[in-house]
Amino acid sequence: MPISDCEVRDPRIRRTRQLLQGALKQLMDQKPFDEISVQDITEAATVNRATFYDHYNDKFALLDALVAGGFHKLLHERNVIYDGTCPTAARAIVLATCDYFVESRSSHSECERQGAFEPLMDAAIAAAIRRVLIEGMKKSGVAPEEVVNISATAASWTVCGAVKEWFSQADRLPAEELVPLVLRLILPSLQPELTQAEPLLHG
Repeated sequence: MPISDCEVRDPRIRRTRQLLQGALKQLMDQKPFDEISVQDITEAATVNRATFYDHYNDKFALLDALVAGGFHKLLHERNVIYDGTCPTAARAIVLATCDYFVESRSSHSECERQGAFEPLMDAAIAAAIRRVLIEGMKKSGVAPEEVVNISATAASWTVCGAVKEWFSQADRLPAEELVPLVLRLILPSLQPELTQAEPLLHG
């Protein structure tokens, strides 16, 4: 099973994955995602199909990696490190999601946004947020692993859904005004007490 981009240390693997992700991004500027084949990607990246499958199971896994890379780059540029306890970092994650939606959705055609591509992007963005939240919550030890996974999943989809609705509004609020609304929804999930988690685990 291919290792995740976050675990890659070998510069040759990183270089190959950057080529593949760059090729997908370039192709998505030219035609809809559902019309892009693995063959198209490998030709654009100048690698063979076997190399592609050494790194990603399919083009959907590559899309997930491309979205995650873009999202994590935004967080890195803003020095955002979520430690599982800091509301300021959670706020920065919501703002980064707003910026990512504006940047990524504005570059896609209306036809593509209405097709199968948009749900794929939503899932990829939610997965990227979830990874950041899980990593921070596990480090802080705020709850057992089962609760961390459920809480981070719920919070990530809440952030993604709220930002998606915000983005769809023609007269949307400034992103700064959206953040407190979203934080009120997700902070209880991100900081569960162990005593509150026990009934969830044992019914």
